[in-house]
Amino acid sequence: MNAPAPRSAIGWLTDKPYLLLTLTPLFWAGNAVVGRAVAGQFPPITLSILRWSAAFILVLPFAWPHLVRDWTAIRQRLGLMAVLSFTGISIFNSLQYWALEYTEALNALLMQSSGPLFVAIWSLLLLGVRLTWAQAAGILVSLCGVLVILLRGDLAALSKITLNKGDIIYLVALAIFGFYSALSTKRPAIHNLSFLAFTFGFGALCLIPMFAIELATRPMVQFTPHNLAVLAYVAVFPSILSYLCFNRGVELIGANRAAPFFHLIPVFGSAMAIIFLGEKPQLFHLVGYALVLAGVVIAARRPAHPRSPDTSFRTGREAD
Repeated sequence: MNAPAPRSAIGWLTDKPYLLLTLTPLFWAGNAVVGRAVAGQFPPITLSILRWSAAFILVLPFAWPHLVRDWTAIRQRLGLMAVLSFTGISIFNSLQYWALEYTEALNALLMQSSGPLFVAIWSLLLLGVRLTWAQAAGILVSLCGVLVILLRGDLAALSKITLNKGDIIYLVALAIFGFYSALSTKRPAIHNLSFLAFTFGFGALCLIPMFAIELATRPMVQFTPHNLAVLAYVAVFPSILSYLCFNRGVELIGANRAAPFFHLIPVFGSAMAIIFLGEKPQLFHLVGYALVLAGVVIAARRPAHPRSPDTSFRTGREAD
């Protein structure tokens, strides 16, 4: 008998769902750290449009055959696809980079853990998916955690309400992410590469007017070797590879089992921010994250008699 041919490294990786779903939050966490590191060097709209343009160019050769086959389905739902591109690609990521000019990467990463709860709220409003009592309690606990982070552990600050500008912008970005994620469950039944290529390309086009305004008001980025390396990273790792890893992981073990891996984002990102940015973890970071994570665990508990299937974490683009 002939010995079986050795498998390639890529072939081996595509059958390892837990490794794939661990790489996904690692890449997304790196995006927040890189965004904070280049704040002031890369204007936010510039970084966003260059990131998605580069990602679109890189993915297009692989997606083209699927785009041709899926174009009829895309055209039939063009309005929905345009909204998904505008919210999930154009606005969310631009606000994320803008927020990182004013807040620390640690704050952004920890608040990102509340993202699934915004998904739950929008799922109720858009899809009529009602929350259980456990989900409602989880949302309340997690929002308390976000409040701890925003107020930096000082409850007396409630009387002053002087929140960091970047924190507020980031929460708005997360709310938009939740809207996008809930609405993406209505996307047409097309290949994942078709979906990524269309949203990347259309999302970049939507940024052109804001990019023109930014060019008129802020200095143009300098394309140094360092900045080119940053652009290459954000175009490849958090934009393309993370989605491919996530979608394959979901295909192998299902969306519900994949969802908890999102909470590795602040774990990886906090370590990166401390190591590469010199940010110092504070007690309020730990308390806030513990509350957010506890709330998500409560909210994610499977009901004894589920009333409807979970649609909050369907394959697609769930985070930056």
